[in-house]
Amino acid sequence: MSRVIIPIGPQHPALKEPESFSVTLEGEKIVDVNLRLGYNHRGIEKACEERSYIQDIYLLERVCGICSHSHSTCFVQAVEEIAGVQVPERAKYIRTIIAELERIHSHLLWLGVAGHEIGFDTLFMYTWRDREIVMKIFAKVTGNRVNYGINTIGGVRRDISQDHLKEILIAMDALEERTKYYIQVATQEVTLINRLLNVGKLSHEDALSTGAVGPVARASGIDRDVRRDDPYAAYDKISFKVITDNHNDVYGRTLVRVGELMQSFSIIRQAIQNMSDGPITVKVPRKIPAGEALSRYEAPRGEDVHYVKSNGTEMPERVKVRAPTLANIKPVLRMLENYNLADLPIIVAAIDPCFSCTDRTLLIKDKKSKKTKMMDWESLRKFSIEWYKKRGIKF
Repeated sequence: MSRVIIPIGPQHPALKEPESFSVTLEGEKIVDVNLRLGYNHRGIEKACEERSYIQDIYLLERVCGICSHSHSTCFVQAVEEIAGVQVPERAKYIRTIIAELERIHSHLLWLGVAGHEIGFDTLFMYTWRDREIVMKIFAKVTGNRVNYGINTIGGVRRDISQDHLKEILIAMDALEERTKYYIQVATQEVTLINRLLNVGKLSHEDALSTGAVGPVARASGIDRDVRRDDPYAAYDKISFKVITDNHNDVYGRTLVRVGELMQSFSIIRQAIQNMSDGPITVKVPRKIPAGEALSRYEAPRGEDVHYVKSNGTEMPERVKVRAPTLANIKPVLRMLENYNLADLPIIVAAIDPCFSCTDRTLLIKDKKSKKTKMMDWESLRKFSIEWYKKRGIKF
C-alpha cells in the first residue's frame, strides 16, 4: 500500500493553537508523525533576562492563560530559594488554594474540549458552565479571571477574606456534586467509553522512556506527583491521594483528571481549615544575590520546571522554562502510531497541549555563513519585524 503524507496544521480546525503535524499514512493508519514547533514563539525567556524580577512575574504569568499561577509560582519559588526568603505560612496556603482552583478550572476546560473533539458537545457545555463558577471566584478574589497576579517574591499580593473563603467552600460543594455526575458519565456512558478506550495507547514502559508527565504519565500507571514527591507551598501539611490508572489510553487520562478534581476539592477544604492568620508577604531586596535554582511545580498538565540564574543585579542572568507540554510531545508522537487519522484530534487533545507554552527558539542559523548565533531580545524583535515585512505585514 502506498504511503501518503498529510499536513495537519499549523492552522487546522482540530488544533486550538497553531502547530504543524506532518502525518504519514498507509490507508487510514498513521505510520509516522513529525512535529514542527515554533509557530507561537514569543521570546519570553529572553525578555525576562532584560527585565526586573518583579516585571518577570507578570511576564511569565502570560506564558499560559490556563496555567498562569503555575508559571508565576514556579518562578518566584526559584527566586525565593536563591534569596534565602522564608515565605509566610498564610501565603503558602493562599498559593495552594489558588493552585487547586486553577487545576479545577483547567481539568473542567479539558473535559469540555475532549467532549467537543468526539462530538459530545453536551459535555462541553456542561463542564464549561461549571468552570464559570471557578472563574467568578478568581475574579472576586484576585480581580482577574485569568492571569491572577496573586504572586510576588516573598509571598502573595492579596489576602483572601473570610467571606470569600466561605464562597469558595460553597462552590466546592456544588462542583463536587457536578463532578460526581461527570465520573458517572465517564464510567457508564457506553458511547464515550467505546470512543476513548484503547485509543492513544502509551504503555508504562513507553511513558517512562519518553518522559511523560502529569495525567498522561499517571494514566500509564506512573505514581508520580511533585506536590507529594517534592512538596512546595502548603502541600506538605495536606493529605491527598495521587490518582493513577492502568488503562494506558485516552480513557485512562479522562479518569485520572476527573479523579484529580475530587482530590482538589479536598485539598482546598483542608487548606481553608488549616490556614492561620498572619502576614502574607515579607520584604525582599530588589537585587537578588548571585546564585541559581531549579524550581518544580505540579501544573494541571504535569511537572513545570523553571531554572533561574542570578548575578547579583535586579535582573536575572538566565531564565529557562520547561512547560509540561514539551515533556509530553514525545509521548504523544508515540501514542499516534498505528491509529487512524480520525483518532488524531482526541489523542493530541488528551495531553491537554499548550503549544504557546512549549515553543522555543534558542539559535538562529545564517544560511550564507552557516553559523549559528544566540539572539538577545532586541535582535529577536528586529528579526521578527523583518520576517513579517517580507511577507507583506508591516507593524
